[in-house]
Amino acid sequence: MNEIAPGVWRWTAPHPEWRPAHEWGHEVAGFALQLRDALLVIDPQAPPEGSTDEAVFWSDLDALLGDRPTLAILITIPYHVRSSAALYSRYRECAGVTVWGHPVVRRRLGRTTPLEPVEPGKQLPGGCEAFAIGSPRRQEMPLYLPSHRALAFGDTVVGVDGQLRIWESPDRGKRPWYRDRFLPTLRPLLDLDVEHALVTHGPPVIGDGRRELQRALAAPPWSMSAR
Repeated sequence: MNEIAPGVWRWTAPHPEWRPAHEWGHEVAGFALQLRDALLVIDPQAPPEGSTDEAVFWSDLDALLGDRPTLAILITIPYHVRSSAALYSRYRECAGVTVWGHPVVRRRLGRTTPLEPVEPGKQLPGGCEAFAIGSPRRQEMPLYLPSHRALAFGDTVVGVDGQLRIWESPDRGKRPWYRDRFLPTLRPLLDLDVEHALVTHGPPVIGDGRRELQRALAAPPWSMSAR
């Protein structure tokens, strides 16, 4: 794990379901944010079972949690349940562990791991706030973490060549829907005090997060087929 900003830690692991023959996207990022009495973990993916990286990952996460009484696992989009159940199982005896996500997360999480359903406006751990996006509304909900001035995305916003981009097919990006209905659901995020943009695909933006998001909204959408 690397501390990319004060109290913000990032790691990467192989994408558990990646198939395309593209170098971009074969690894996914997870994040851990330290508060005084809690650790917030976003879209966690542990390295492959039995690997050296896996042992290091769990050791690092143990150290980040330390003696904090609370561990909150926050899921941006149902596809990103990933290792959430494994974290719950490991830490539930030593900390108050909760898993938060869209109600559809239940289908991937399984019945043995409790889920706290997330709706925009609901009070989340650490003062985190979830936002509705999409028209029609998507199951992905970007998460704003005011404690660290950070905004976390699942799949809608990604990091490409040091910039933020909207991940959408070129064909859909040319339709009036994209300009007139979809982008307006993202623009309220520009009203937030965002310094860091945490993306699970590609590199994050540390500092100038709001400005980079504004650039992404003004740029054409991006897709792997355009690489």
